[in-house]
Amino acid sequence: MGRHFGNLAKVRHIITYSLSPFEQRAFPNYFSKGIPNVWRRVTSSFFKVAPPMVLMYLTYSWGNSVHQQGKRKNPADYENDQ
Repeated sequence: MGRHFGNLAKVRHIITYSLSPFEQRAFPNYFSKGIPNVWRRVTSSFFKVAPPMVLMYLTYSWGNSVHQQGKRKNPADYENDQ
């Protein structure tokens, strides 16, 4: 009848290789190479990333405090109210 899904077209001169999922290891060298590699990458980029983030956090917290102070009412305006 019709072609099956995997055989919809003939492709010539292209070689593909694949490995069965049963022959692959899901996490090869995860603890021996993966975690030390992550640690190395984090420590190498820490001083590039941390100072701008600290500066932006300080600016954000300063802006919020100034905004909160600006929203407060001046108590001197209401001293003589009855």
